[in-house]
Amino acid sequence: MFVQSVTKQTGKIRIKNQGWVKTQGGIDKLAKAGILEVVIDPDKTLTMSSDNKVEEQQNTSPPEPQTVAHNPWHTSHSVSAEMAKANSLYNEAKSLQSKAFNDIRTGNKIDIAPFQELASGFMDSVFRNQDALACITRMREKDAYLLEHSINVSILISIFAKHLGIDKSIIQEIATGALLHDIGKIKIPDEILNKPGKLTDEEYQIIQDHARFSKEILEQSGLSGIAVEIAGFHHERLDGSGYPFGKHGDELSLYVRMASIVDVYDALTAERVYKAGMEPIKAFKILKDGCPDSFDGDLVTKFIQCIGIHPVGTLVKLESQKLAVVTRSNPSSPLKPVVKVFYNAKHAHYTEVQDIDLANNRCHDSLEAAVRPNDFNVDLIRFFKNSILP
Repeated sequence: MFVQSVTKQTGKIRIKNQGWVKTQGGIDKLAKAGILEVVIDPDKTLTMSSDNKVEEQQNTSPPEPQTVAHNPWHTSHSVSAEMAKANSLYNEAKSLQSKAFNDIRTGNKIDIAPFQELASGFMDSVFRNQDALACITRMREKDAYLLEHSINVSILISIFAKHLGIDKSIIQEIATGALLHDIGKIKIPDEILNKPGKLTDEEYQIIQDHARFSKEILEQSGLSGIAVEIAGFHHERLDGSGYPFGKHGDELSLYVRMASIVDVYDALTAERVYKAGMEPIKAFKILKDGCPDSFDGDLVTKFIQCIGIHPVGTLVKLESQKLAVVTRSNPSSPLKPVVKVFYNAKHAHYTEVQDIDLANNRCHDSLEAAVRPNDFNVDLIRFFKNSILP
């Protein structure tokens, strides 16, 4: 048979994407290399002639439909190969968000087309290797929450949608809505939006209107459908306790339910001027505790499976008392990701940067816990920029 591509693989040996597999030995060699699943071209076959020569035969009858199993972890690029493009997309998104906020301040409509194009770029990057953008979402600037939150929600919900096997055309709409879901906050007074303490009842009522404003802004800009639903309804809850419209579960689409989960997760884990970000595992617990009243329990479980117990970009401490950043997820063994070690917590000094695959049989270290950079006086943003970004 003629192999078109490899679709599922556990080994790390790279093989040529296309070519003939002519013998049982060839099949055995692929299996030994960790190849679990391939796509073949049924129009091409090889047969043996009467004098034992291999001949290519073209199948003139139409091929039977081929079903390829959905693999949410499939990648076509390495993290390092994708990181430059991912970083460029993220910076483009921040510039685009700033321009949109300025347009609204000056009374102009926002141009939706660049956001749709950016959402498509996010989606393509996620399908090449989701770990690159996922890693960048963890590089939080304390004073850039309003800009970064919507970008991160867009990236994370794209990863989530890929995991669920949602069609790419729908993912683009979801990602566009997520990019713009908080655009209405520009109409909320800064003293309320950035208040570090508890909001008064009156202030809370005012801030609830941001979702309504987001919906109106997108509608006025010509958007409709899924993107507008996400912008307007991401704070609604299944039991009707959400805002601003008080919608119930049967009124909330799959995409809105996804957005509500991702929105809360990113808000809880974000670093802000007045609040330290929560470790992902604690955020997952809060989401779980909110089921089934606020969130869809099945979707929360799938989101945790998708993001991982220790998401890419998380700072972790190993049993050896070294600090490392998770750089590649390991869906088959979530507690054994690939990490980049850079700091000795026991002796409080930076070390030579080293990549370690905790799942490797020759590795004698293991993950102890997720930790916060401030606990060790580590400048994680600086490390990202110097050692992870190209």
